[in-house]
Amino acid sequence: MKMKQTLLAAGSAIAALGMAAVPAFAQDAAPAPVLDTGNTAWMLTSTALVLFMTVPGLALFYAGMVRKKNILATAMQSFAITCLMTIIWFVVGYTIAFGTNPSESLNRFIGGFDKMFLNGIGVDTLWPVGNIPETLFVVFQMTFAIITPALIAGAFADRMKFSSMLWFMGLWSIIVYAPVCHWVWGGGFLAGEGVLDFAGGTVVHINAGVAGLVACIMIGKRHGYRQENMAPHNLTLTLIGASMLWVGWFGFNAGSELAADGRAAMAMLVTQIAAAAAALAWMVVEWVVHKKPSVLGALSGAVAGLVAITPASGFVAPVGAFWIGIAAGVICFFASTSLKKALGYDDSLDVWGVHGVGGIVGAVLTGVFATSAVAGDAVKGGLYEGNWGQVITQIEGIGATILWSAIASAAILFVINMVIGLRVTKEQEVEGLDISLHGESLQ
Repeated sequence: MKMKQTLLAAGSAIAALGMAAVPAFAQDAAPAPVLDTGNTAWMLTSTALVLFMTVPGLALFYAGMVRKKNILATAMQSFAITCLMTIIWFVVGYTIAFGTNPSESLNRFIGGFDKMFLNGIGVDTLWPVGNIPETLFVVFQMTFAIITPALIAGAFADRMKFSSMLWFMGLWSIIVYAPVCHWVWGGGFLAGEGVLDFAGGTVVHINAGVAGLVACIMIGKRHGYRQENMAPHNLTLTLIGASMLWVGWFGFNAGSELAADGRAAMAMLVTQIAAAAAALAWMVVEWVVHKKPSVLGALSGAVAGLVAITPASGFVAPVGAFWIGIAAGVICFFASTSLKKALGYDDSLDVWGVHGVGGIVGAVLTGVFATSAVAGDAVKGGLYEGNWGQVITQIEGIGATILWSAIASAAILFVINMVIGLRVTKEQEVEGLDISLHGESLQ
């Protein structure tokens, strides 16, 4: 009897302990993710702003800088690229950048094909960062995939076949852009090594700048380059386009936080400071060197500042943004004038001088001015806080991007040239691409 009572008491104690443990286990279970409506609203806005950067922003910015006979063809490039990149991103670009490769070693370099045609992404599928719909993350990243190749087109303005341009941009987005995007933002090897790129210094600007430089060299100079007057046709259009780019850039940089929070607001603030500082720096240097501050110079300086702050926007404080803007304005001025003249390449709209060089300046200085007070404890800070290693890491990321973009871009252009040719005829170029390629003209 005594043994029975002992067993009953022990059983009751175990049962009580089990009942007491149930709430504890329930409390420890992770709650199911819930849609964040505030973040979603901000990201809907940011996505529209970034798309606005290409059409109409970049289309007008570039169109105003070419001669009158090429204005429609130049704007058409931005519009057509927007359409082409949308479909490619939907079919295969997104999955290469953000899909999961079943091979862990391959996943360091390229995503899998599990999300082709956006397979498995529905109305209720959430992206874990920010708890926003994954459909919204898809289209936000799509706008980056659109503007990056559209930037390249400025390097060979006035002389590339429209068909060849479409083939190059399509192949480039799959072979170059999407893998580099995976390296940095999709869990690839550059992210693993600690490369800091908040909104696209390597993925967008260095990538596009290098491809543009390779393209303009391989296609060759415009007929009459440095012999004929090739001044911009309408700088008012360029000013309007640059202003649209500036406003849209808030979606580009602040939107890359994927949340409506204090870090997004800081990204917006430093973006404004860097753009203004770079525009003033370019203007002052040009004033000293050429005795007059030009409208095109001020606009180019602002864009250079926006480019340079892009990789740093989620990592630096206002003081760092100020110095990044000053450096970008001065360095990009000389890259777009003295360097281009010394080396003799015909980068029509200074894609390399502004985006390539500006992206490099910004990526390196991210390693200098990054601060854990802005970036959070996950980032150790940059050289300014005693972390020399971050600068080295940034340079490694720059080098990898330059190497892959240069080699792959050259290979794609070489194949296209062998198959259908890259360049319009001399007669078509002299007549103007508006008429010769599209059968239209600006009346």
